[in-house]
Amino acid sequence: MDAHPYAFMAVLLAVATAFPLAMLAVARLWFRFFQPPKPGAVKNDVYECGLPSSGDSWIQFKAHYYLYAILFLIFDVEVVFLLPFAAAFTSFSAGALAAMAVFVLLLAEGLLWAWHRGHLEWM
Repeated sequence: MDAHPYAFMAVLLAVATAFPLAMLAVARLWFRFFQPPKPGAVKNDVYECGLPSSGDSWIQFKAHYYLYAILFLIFDVEVVFLLPFAAAFTSFSAGALAAMAVFVLLLAEGLLWAWHRGHLEWM
């Protein structure tokens, strides 16, 4: 008797769904019966880095830091794409060279745009 071609996928889907749900159920039962809630002033207090909290937790954060991080990621990922290209440069065709030149020119355009807009100024 031959099994249905998708029987393995159905069993895999059932196991992949049942296993995490079973682990969540066991964790919930463990928490409910072995770790009852014990709220208190010390337990509910804000705790960070071993120091008691002082002052307001709401601070104004400059968006430039996020912009620096995004620009760093963009140009860091550029290196990830350029390194394999540089390693196998001599075996590529002229079309691959043109595609990589377009890629580098677009990234250079983005760098010039960020520089022109003043996004690369630290303060």
